[in-house]
Amino acid sequence: MAHIVYWSSFRSSILKWVYRKRSIFRSFNKLNMISSCLFILLTLTIIYGYYYIHLFKAVPHVIIEEQTSISSKDSNKPCDLYDGAWVLDEGYPLYNASECPFAETSFNCLANGRKDDGYLKWRWKPNRCEVSRFDVGVVLEKLRGKRVVFVGDSLSRTQWESMICLLMNGVDDKTSVYEVNGNKISKKIRYLGVRFSLYNFTVEFYRSVFLVQIGSVPRHSPKRVRSTVKLDELDNVSSKWIDSDVLVFNTGHWWNRAKLFEMGCYFKVNGRLKLGMSTMAAYTTALNTWASWVENKIDTDRTRVFFRTFEGTAQRVTLAKSPRIPWFKARANTVNTEVNSRIL
Repeated sequence: MAHIVYWSSFRSSILKWVYRKRSIFRSFNKLNMISSCLFILLTLTIIYGYYYIHLFKAVPHVIIEEQTSISSKDSNKPCDLYDGAWVLDEGYPLYNASECPFAETSFNCLANGRKDDGYLKWRWKPNRCEVSRFDVGVVLEKLRGKRVVFVGDSLSRTQWESMICLLMNGVDDKTSVYEVNGNKISKKIRYLGVRFSLYNFTVEFYRSVFLVQIGSVPRHSPKRVRSTVKLDELDNVSSKWIDSDVLVFNTGHWWNRAKLFEMGCYFKVNGRLKLGMSTMAAYTTALNTWASWVENKIDTDRTRVFFRTFEGTAQRVTLAKSPRIPWFKARANTVNTEVNSRIL
């Protein structure tokens, strides 16, 4: 609060100085107005820069200091998994989506007519360490008797599908892997759970695009308000996520004007409508609600919690005589919030 009071006082002093300046040079009204506006703009830019740096720090990179599956090339430096590059690997892909019953057809490019397969052969390689190749047998044994839960939007669902397809490569009896309710994979179903009966574990997905609750419209709200997002209350199915060994969360793609305001969806806190709240402020509030829930409800000695926000920026870059590189940047866009330091 001290820095907020300081900057408020500083801005007040600046404005008083501007008003005094205008009275002294009254004969130069036009020039004075222009210079005053420019000075105010410069001052506000400095203030915004201060708040951006000190109040909205980017989520730190994931640093791996000790992990048996990762060997560092430089023992004096930790392994930064985000510092690396995409490299071609002819040993990829690690599974065939056309042979996996849990891969959605809409995400299977080859099945939908794409002729080349070079885009499947890219592997992420950190610069200062080597990550062990995915060993399905080892992973299946480590997951024996466990419960893995993905929560989020379509990004979480496709990650969930990929994990299941990867693990199925190590199971001889494919019929021993099944959706617990007999459902087919669909984006319309809110809960999907796949059981690996021979290893007694499940990999589950809960659709919760905001992680917090969808609320009703308060009485006497403007006509443009057709639904609300309750930023201070986690999704009403969150109790079903607690008893798990691995929790993977994501949210981000739905926090934009096109999917919110233009569809009549606004924010609500403590039962009150917040029409003037920006999407970033709402996103930060929701993530702090989520972080508090994790702190209070999850036994982090048992459950490993992971979180990611947006996909990287989509972009096509063509390389001469080689397949296209993946359509996203190495670093995912991260939300400016203190959540990472609290939980992850």
